[in-house]
Amino acid sequence: MSVVCPVNLDREKLKSEVRATYARVAENPDGNFHFHRGPEYAARLLGYDLAELKALPQTATAPFAGVGNPFLMDPLPAGATVIDIGSGAGMDCLLAGQRVGLRGTVVGIDMTDAMIARARTGAAEAGLKQVRYEKAEITDLPMERESIDVVISNGVINLAPDKEAVLGELCRVVKPGGRLQFADIIVGTELSEDVRNNIDLWTG
Repeated sequence: MSVVCPVNLDREKLKSEVRATYARVAENPDGNFHFHRGPEYAARLLGYDLAELKALPQTATAPFAGVGNPFLMDPLPAGATVIDIGSGAGMDCLLAGQRVGLRGTVVGIDMTDAMIARARTGAAEAGLKQVRYEKAEITDLPMERESIDVVISNGVINLAPDKEAVLGELCRVVKPGGRLQFADIIVGTELSEDVRNNIDLWTG
């Protein structure tokens, strides 16, 4: 399975297309997209607790477009420092903030301005001061070495053109004994060069 995109793929164009797609989701979560969104989808297909999601601001839950549930892997410890890479509108960050409590810290990382703005509004509405958001790419995290207890991510690493760089950066920031809790999309066969060079297929 390839972990690096083809040499001739325009990585900057790919990132621009990903930003544009998720900016549209942030601005109009009910728009016409090929992927599922929202709290009902998260509860029905991904194992989230619908009552818990309905208690969160709709600002954060309506644009949710994850592909799994990283919280099913292992409970987050109280007081932990957690980052969510590709945090979108921040639903998973708010859930993480509730789990780590006031002694913990949750930082959402996203490269899309519209998503960060929406996420910050949601955190303020939820009153979770232990949750904050920073604009960055997941290959260049604004965190110190070995400073993070748990990394969560939901349907984002598949969009990265260089997955080895992403995982290398995560290994840099996670403490010894820390955890990576991912939900993502994989394929079981090697894709053709034409498919891997098609930016429309990367972004949907």
